[in-house]
Amino acid sequence: MYETTTGAGRPLLLVHGVGSSGHTWRDLVPALAEDRRVIVIDLPGHGSTPAEEDSGTFDGLARSLEEFLTTKQLVGVDMVGSSLGGRLVLEMARRGKAGAVVALNPGGFWTGWERTYLQSTLLMSVYMLRAVGGLRATLAHNPATRSLLLAQLSAHPWDLEGDKVQAELDSYATTARFTELVNHLASAPMQEGPAAPGSGPIAIGWGRHDRLCWPVQAERAQHAFPSGRLHWFEHSGHFPHWDEPDETLRLIKKTVGSPSDVRPV
Repeated sequence: MYETTTGAGRPLLLVHGVGSSGHTWRDLVPALAEDRRVIVIDLPGHGSTPAEEDSGTFDGLARSLEEFLTTKQLVGVDMVGSSLGGRLVLEMARRGKAGAVVALNPGGFWTGWERTYLQSTLLMSVYMLRAVGGLRATLAHNPATRSLLLAQLSAHPWDLEGDKVQAELDSYATTARFTELVNHLASAPMQEGPAAPGSGPIAIGWGRHDRLCWPVQAERAQHAFPSGRLHWFEHSGHFPHWDEPDETLRLIKKTVGSPSDVRPV
């Protein structure tokens, strides 16, 4: 699994969402790396990591992540995840493989029409991004078209940096198993909990203006992980680490503790 490491100290693992890559965390890494060894990964089939046979399923990605933790001697590491990555870090907590966990707008807590909505809107978006090809750069750098493209993901997409948005859109368009994975996520069982006994603290962050994983799903996430603390981002959509990076940093640092807080990894 492709990884980049920045900083030194107790490790902190960052896990991106479906169709994305480690690039999505670039604004947070410098501040987190001031006192932690920040490990950013590309999940199988995403970014610079080749797909594996079962990378088009949640179970397959969870298996790959757990194997990565074991191989790298990172079982018990503190983790932060966004969207699908948020669900994955909660799953690692359920399996007893995680330390402290911050799950930002985690997937896996949708029911009924929310499943169809998630599936149809994501697939229509990625088909359109693939169809426009090289125009993605122009669309990403124009505040008006950027706002239309990211209405589900950001509460104020017109304020986002064009290069960052282009990298995200390009990643969605070029993720080979995007369709397969979205179809599986939309039909698979809901995320199970709770965290295994002895797991670290859990924070579940949710943007009030999320139009992909609707805020009503936050209650289901908290019910599945009753030891978790629910934190609302009042001015965020699906990506609090983009819309409210400073508050996201505060939540992460409050949850994972200071470097002097010793936990086995």
